Amino acid sequence: MSIQSDIDRITEEESRLQFEHFDHDLGHRIGTALHEEARNRGVSVAIDVTAYGQQLFHIAMAGTTPDNDRWIERKVAVVLRFHKSSLRVGRALAAEKMTIEERYYVNPREFVPHGGSFPIRLRGAGVIGAITVSGLAQEDDHALVVSVLERFV
Repeated sequence: MSIQSDIDRITEEESRLQFEHFDHDLGHRIGTALHEEARNRGVSVAIDVTAYGQQLFHIAMAGTTPDNDRWIERKVAVVLRFHKSSLRVGRALAAEKMTIEERYYVNPREFVPHGGSFPIRLRGAGVIGAITVSGLAQEDDHALVVSVLERFV
């Protein structure tokens, strides 16, 4: 699969997986569904749902480390700055053969364009948060989030 086809697929997911409304309860339900799905798949991840400037849900499953929490913070920073999934930003940078620091002059200790963080976008309002997973390969982190979001949108 080419970088451009990845970008096109992710762009389509972002366009399709938008919410009519999003509240604290829905954030918790999505976080819980991600936790259940990770357990069903037998994988160990850290999961975060952040919206309206608040962390609505966070869990670190057995086998994760504090490093996963730091990766989440850096992935969320990408989503909230660029209003795109962290994987899409990373693939676009790969297409340009640039780092996030070179392209956007941001500190890579604060922003990481690796897959796993997906924007919470309200139709007609824009991005209000991010749903993030850390612990798997970046494509798998992204795919886990998308698979669960498809149940809620």
